[in-house]
Amino acid sequence: MSTALHAITPIDGRYASKTEALSTYFSEFALIRYRVRVEIEYFIALCQSDLPQLKEVSTTSFEPLRDLYRNFTTEDAQKIKDIEKVTNHDVKAVEYFIKEAFENMGLSLFQEFIHFGLTSQDINNTSIPLSLKEAMENVIYPELNLLIKAMEASAQAWAHIPLLARTHGQPASPTTLGKELQVFTTRLRIQLTQLKSIPHSAKFGGATGNFNAHAVAYSERDWHAWGDRFVETQLGLSRSYPTTQIEHYDNMAAQFDAFKRINNIFVDFCRDVWTYVSMDYFKQRIKKGEIGSSAMPHKVNPIDFENAEGNLGIANALFEHLAAKLPVSRLQRDLTDSTVLRNVGVPYSHLLIAISSMTKGLNKLLVNEAKIASDLEANWAVVAEAIQNILRREGYPKPYEALKELTRTNTKITAESISTFIDQLSVRQEIKLELKNITPSNYIGQMRS
Repeated sequence: MSTALHAITPIDGRYASKTEALSTYFSEFALIRYRVRVEIEYFIALCQSDLPQLKEVSTTSFEPLRDLYRNFTTEDAQKIKDIEKVTNHDVKAVEYFIKEAFENMGLSLFQEFIHFGLTSQDINNTSIPLSLKEAMENVIYPELNLLIKAMEASAQAWAHIPLLARTHGQPASPTTLGKELQVFTTRLRIQLTQLKSIPHSAKFGGATGNFNAHAVAYSERDWHAWGDRFVETQLGLSRSYPTTQIEHYDNMAAQFDAFKRINNIFVDFCRDVWTYVSMDYFKQRIKKGEIGSSAMPHKVNPIDFENAEGNLGIANALFEHLAAKLPVSRLQRDLTDSTVLRNVGVPYSHLLIAISSMTKGLNKLLVNEAKIASDLEANWAVVAEAIQNILRREGYPKPYEALKELTRTNTKITAESISTFIDQLSVRQEIKLELKNITPSNYIGQMRS
């Protein structure tokens, strides 16, 4: 019997508990259920369109019809898969399943209006964007928001902690630990806003998007207006027109690119935290019984952020392929879009694993304020910038050059050497006192809340 131990991918094995929520949206079961949902909602919409042949369909049958997908079971999905073995067509198998349900519900007379005038892609190109939209709204966005809120709480808690900044790896003007974390949360919020502005687009309009079959059967109707209302009102998606046989996936590709940017921000965050751990600025809560290194008992490795970085990288590799591949099709379509779309849930699963790891890692972090303060005290040279600018304000001749002579000697700059330097400056006493009040710990600028 197949178990998590036999899974080929870690998202279905080692990390299955972290990705389970996405199976509702991206599994084979989910795809079949969404197809049933679209077919049923389409039939109901046709019934509400005053087609003469559907006038006898009672509105009381609508909710029992919706129960076909609301109460969809694994057994139902398996039944459709068994039909597919005969039809060798996955969407046609869904149609036959619904036709059988119609017979059981006394709706046999209306069976031929199931999948009326549609091609498979009208079902697929609404089902998949719908599943993606709902997965993002119900799982991905809430998890992202919880993590960002946790990061924002840490940023607030650490707002008061002065931190030696590093540019090119070298000591630079001080900042605060909280502000550095706020950089990431602000970037993430901006990218999330941009992501949420991208429509969830769907193709719906017959074989090549022009409602050919609908127009020939009911030529007096404006099927494009009808299709717009159906897709937008009953499915909550944005209908694309004109299209080929398939949705052109440009907006879906934009979503994948947006997630790549979000993931890259998280990679940046993970690497900075990893570096701070290596510098002893962060320590990590130790859980009883856990082992950091199999060889070195003293080590507590930043494995959560390493795990996250690895999973974010895999996610981005897949998002990159999806974004590059999906908008490209030969003429009116080929089958490559269907092939790769079956993997849409994979990058989101790796993202979900990464979110879990980052959340876990963040909750383990302990700020080593003593080490941070020690590094600040050991780098008095960083106040040279502050001294220089006050001297510029006072009209002191060539202040940059004067500070350069002090700091570029390959000798250690200390509080005492700074004080001695200030004493020999030809400035008023109150300016000397102003300069001596500057320390690496208070030279942190203005922090916006």
